[in-house]
Amino acid sequence: MLLTLFSPEGILSLVTLIFLEIILGIDNIIFIAIICSYLPKVDQQRARTIGLMLAMVFRILLLLGISWLVHLVQPLFFIGTLGVSGRDLILFSGGVFLVYKTFKELYEKLKGHEKAAEEGTKKKLTISQAILQITIIDIIFSFDSILTAVGLSRDLPVMISAVVVSMFVMLLFAPYVSDFINKYPTMKILALVFLVAIGVLLMLEGMHVHVEKSYVYFGMAFSLIVEMLNIRLRKIQHKSN
Repeated sequence: MLLTLFSPEGILSLVTLIFLEIILGIDNIIFIAIICSYLPKVDQQRARTIGLMLAMVFRILLLLGISWLVHLVQPLFFIGTLGVSGRDLILFSGGVFLVYKTFKELYEKLKGHEKAAEEGTKKKLTISQAILQITIIDIIFSFDSILTAVGLSRDLPVMISAVVVSMFVMLLFAPYVSDFINKYPTMKILALVFLVAIGVLLMLEGMHVHVEKSYVYFGMAFSLIVEMLNIRLRKIQHKSN
């Protein structure tokens, strides 16, 4: 089986899957960055590492249990003509959790209580609680990621290798993403809005309403470019003053 990993087809599949896993992991990194921002600085890297390692382990376990994963998409019960599967329940509840969590963060910031909220959260949020929240969202995002991988390749060594490599790439860049988001408050708001959109997409997916994620990613990329230009403009204006 390992020989297929080093064949031209295997290498092409591996590169494609690594790229897709990284793209699909962006929302995961943003969520981890926001959760870790409410931890003491000394604990943030530890929480990020443990969170992403748990995501990698869970995704590998899902790949090893593909037969169980396929069974999970079979309807458990029906609401009218809508067949509700275990995957639907996980995606919908995960979307609700993500929307609730991010709306709560947005509410605090828009009400102007960010400093008080951060101090209160830091007192309440331990590293164990942060890892628990990261693990919950890891499980939700893992289903989307693994189903995409299974749809592109049936070669288990290729899929596992792609998951491992992409996780180490995300682990390398996660601190920079976290620092960047926390350095600019408007970027944090943009990241939270992006997570709300992802949460809504998860809820819709759980109700069998498919919306291409590429629309959300394109909107996010466009908004990011505009905000980068605004940051650059503010720096120029600050220097001129």
